[in-house]
Amino acid sequence: MAELLVESHKYNLWKNKLEKNGLNIHRVDELYTRRNGHGEVLFSLLYTDATTPEGNKIPPLCFLKGEVVSVLICFIDSVSREKYLLLVQQRRICDGSMTFEHPAGMLDSESDAAAVAAREVFEETGIPVSADKLISVNKEPFYPSTGTSDEAMYMFYCELELSTDEIQSYHNKTQGIISEHEFISTYVVQFAEGHKLITNVNGVLLDYLYLKDVGDWDLLKQL
Repeated sequence: MAELLVESHKYNLWKNKLEKNGLNIHRVDELYTRRNGHGEVLFSLLYTDATTPEGNKIPPLCFLKGEVVSVLICFIDSVSREKYLLLVQQRRICDGSMTFEHPAGMLDSESDAAAVAAREVFEETGIPVSADKLISVNKEPFYPSTGTSDEAMYMFYCELELSTDEIQSYHNKTQGIISEHEFISTYVVQFAEGHKLITNVNGVLLDYLYLKDVGDWDLLKQL
């Protein structure tokens, strides 16, 4: 049976945050909802009639997506110490081009962001990484598009020291779940060059946050 929007975790997480921050919600219209194979809400387009604490109407459209994760996988060559990014490439609806991104995914109704992140890494790259090996760079979520979406992103990174051959073995692998319209291939590239390929702001930001967190100032200067 299809999950009702108003009973879904994503909807109530968003609605409770609005009310916690003082918004008075008069009405929410469900314009479109997509569900997964189990009938659970994946995302929705909503029209919201709400008033702010200051007495103003808030812009009404919201793309409801919920909490998401993004993971930077950094390969370190065991001999040369060169750093490589493991990216995933796929076409996106933003402009139809082939995009290069860090592995990412939605939490849906789950609450353990690190566990979801580890699962997404395996599904999109084939690399088994335990949740405790992922290092978080933001304890509170970042909002990539505050004016139009509730999307709340948790970011992680993981360093893996491998031989040159092991690193290259992860290049150009076909991944993804076809039933979820994922047609993904992996892409291994030197860090600074990989950074130039990323066009989504979340991925660009995660590169900088990772290098800041590990104190790799030399590589940071190359970006």
